[in-house]
Amino acid sequence: MRLAAIRLRDAALSLFAALLCLPGVAAAQSAPSPAPAHIRFGIDWKAEAEYGGYYEAKALGLYAKHGLDVTIQEGGPEINHTQMLLAGRLDFDICSNSFVAFNFVQQHIPFRAVAAMFQKDPSVLIAHPGVGNDSFPALKGKPILISADTRIGWWNFLKAKFGYSDSQIRPYTFNLAPFLANKNAIQQGFLGSEPYSIEHEAHFKPVVLLVADAGFKGYASLICTSDARIKSDPSEVQRFVDASIEGWYAYLNGDPGPANALIKKANPEMTDGLLAYGRQTMKDHGILQSGDAATLGIGAMTKARWDAFYKAVSEEGIYPKGMDISPAYTLQFVDHKTGLKQP
Repeated sequence: MRLAAIRLRDAALSLFAALLCLPGVAAAQSAPSPAPAHIRFGIDWKAEAEYGGYYEAKALGLYAKHGLDVTIQEGGPEINHTQMLLAGRLDFDICSNSFVAFNFVQQHIPFRAVAAMFQKDPSVLIAHPGVGNDSFPALKGKPILISADTRIGWWNFLKAKFGYSDSQIRPYTFNLAPFLANKNAIQQGFLGSEPYSIEHEAHFKPVVLLVADAGFKGYASLICTSDARIKSDPSEVQRFVDASIEGWYAYLNGDPGPANALIKKANPEMTDGLLAYGRQTMKDHGILQSGDAATLGIGAMTKARWDAFYKAVSEEGIYPKGMDISPAYTLQFVDHKTGLKQP
């Protein structure tokens, strides 16, 4: 019996060796694993806590786990990543707010939002205390420092709601010095950034007016890509969105250290204090995990919310009534509760 078993074993091994010599089988055995897809991803400002989820996904290998090799390219005042996306120099890009997606539709540009990471826009207007600039209505007619991108974004909402005019606009150079030198100055900022810097540099708490509190219901920090990419490789889009969402949960609810290390390497001006402030501000104000995202997961979008925002801005004359906004976004890649821990 033992000899028969040995002969059966030897015959099986010979058959297996013969099979390996067949072209198809040999190729299957020797073929290397597919190389990760290289993704060029543009963020709309320099590395900071507001992009922590993407850096966390990279640091923890979440993109790699999803078969992606992601290069994060910083933005800045002299970099127009939207143009780079349209030119094919980026595969995915952060679109600052819902206006960008509507502009794609209005200008017949075949790009759209595939996820909305910020349920609340963290954009703010900042003023000095004690001079009467402590509400949105109080700022009507007064000089306000804003950027070119803001001028075509939520500035239009403030104009329509509070009667602001473009004559109030002064150029914002992304430098706090003009604001600190003039107690009547008003400037744009981010909830998790400029207020902290002002308090630590000038030792006073500025007036901070959150645009979302004024009724601005647009999404912010949306991931955008081309219709062509969505059609040609939806799996890649899904994997990028899923890994980014997982990164955000890890950054907000776990150890932010891995992401912060990469952020400081990319942007040496970042400090541990500012990173901690930015992260905590996003958590305290529900920037990512409020509204629909509380039940559908980070990145959530809904048709109802897009329709409500379009109704509001079209009624103010910012966009024409009757515009088909369906090409501005797709719900294909979100609302799957990715990364959301169920009770």
